[in-house]
Amino acid sequence: MPGTREYLPRRAADLVEEALADTRVVIINGARQTGKSTLAELCLRGRPDSVRRYLDDPRTRASAVADPVAFLDSCGTMLIDEVQRVPELWLTIKHIVDRDPRPGRFLLTGSARLLGLSELPDALPGRSETIELFPLSQGEINDEPDGFVDAAFTHGTRLQAKPSELRRRDYLTLVSCGGYPEAVRRTSPRRRTQFFRSYLDDIMSRDVHQVADIQRVSDMRRLIGTLAAQSGGLLNYNRLASDLALPASTVRDYVGLLELIYLIRLIPAWAPNATARAVATPKLVFNDVGLAAHLVSGVTNDATTGGLVETFVMGELARQITWSQTMPRLYHYRDRDGYEVDAVLEDNAGRVIAIEVKAAETVRTDDFRSLRLLQRRLGDRFRAGFVLYCGDQQLPFGENLACLPISALWTASDE
Repeated sequence: MPGTREYLPRRAADLVEEALADTRVVIINGARQTGKSTLAELCLRGRPDSVRRYLDDPRTRASAVADPVAFLDSCGTMLIDEVQRVPELWLTIKHIVDRDPRPGRFLLTGSARLLGLSELPDALPGRSETIELFPLSQGEINDEPDGFVDAAFTHGTRLQAKPSELRRRDYLTLVSCGGYPEAVRRTSPRRRTQFFRSYLDDIMSRDVHQVADIQRVSDMRRLIGTLAAQSGGLLNYNRLASDLALPASTVRDYVGLLELIYLIRLIPAWAPNATARAVATPKLVFNDVGLAAHLVSGVTNDATTGGLVETFVMGELARQITWSQTMPRLYHYRDRDGYEVDAVLEDNAGRVIAIEVKAAETVRTDDFRSLRLLQRRLGDRFRAGFVLYCGDQQLPFGENLACLPISALWTASDE
C-alpha cells in the first residue's frame, strides 16, 4: 500500500547517471508531476560546477530567449528544467556539444515528447539520450524488486514471486491511487480526488496549450473522459468521433496530442507472419491508472473495472521495460477469430512472453485459451504464458503456462 516517505527512490536514477557518464545531452522526459525535476536535482549532487536553470521562472525564460549563448555558458553540467518552453535553446545546445563533445554537458527535463514538438528546430542524433520517467511503479512505492519482465524471460513459469495477501479490493485500491508521487502521498480518497482535479486543470491550461492551439477545450475534456472509460480497449477513431459528434480527423489530432503530453499511451498490435489474421488496431491505456479511475468514478461495471485493472498491469510492464536487462517491446494481440492476449512481450531474439489479465480472484482453464493458441503457432519462440489475476496462488496450467497473482509484477526477482 502507499507509503509515507517524502521521497521514493526512482529506478530511473541509475539510468540517468549511466547516461551522463557517456552522453553529451541527457533528457528526462515524462508527464507533469512524475518527479522529473526532483530526480534531475538528485542526479546533479556531487557533480562539480553544476548549474541549474528553471524555465518556469519568467525571468529565467526571458534571459534564455534574449541571449541563448550566454545563458548556456557553463563549465559543468547544466540542468535546464522544462526545456521545451524555450525552443530557441535547441540549436545553441547542438552547437555547443558539437564543439565540445564532453559527456554530461546538459541534463534537460520536459513534460512532452520533446522531439515531437514542431517548435523544436532540430533533434540531436548521436548526441543525446532520452530517459522516460513514468509515475511510480509498485516496486518503487513498496520497495520491491520490480523484476517480473527479466525473470519471465530468464526462468519462464519457474520464476518465483512472494506469496500475495492482496485480493481484488486491494488491487482496486492500488488502481485508485495510481503512481503520481503526490497522489500516492495522499492517504485520503477525497484529497487524491482533489489532486486529480487540479492535475487535469493544469494539463488543460498549460501542457495542452503549450503544444497546440485547441479552440474548444470542452471537446478535449469530453474526449479524455471517454477515453478513460475505454482504457485497456482498442482505439476506434470512428466510434469516438460518432460518440462525441466530432470529426474523425479532430479526434485523431487530439489523441495524438494526449500521447505527446504523456496522458495516454498507445500499445501497438502484434502481428508476426505466423499469425496473419491479427487485427492491426492499437490498444489505448492511460499512463496513470489512478487518473483514469478518477475520471470514471461512479461508473461501476465489469468492463470498466476490467479495463482499469488491465491498464494497471500494462503500466507496470511499461515501467519495468525501461530498466530491464532484456529490453523487450510491448504489444497486444487480437485476431478476427476472437482470440486476444492483453500483453505480448517480445525480445530481440524473437522470444515471446504472453500475458492475460483477469480482474477476478479465480482462474479457469478457459482463461488460457488465447495463450495456448499463440503457444501452438509460435513453437519454441513461446517462452511462457501467464494469467495475472487477483488471487493469491501461483499455479501451473500446462507446459510453460501458469497463473500468478498480479503482485508478482513487483515481487518477482530475476535471481
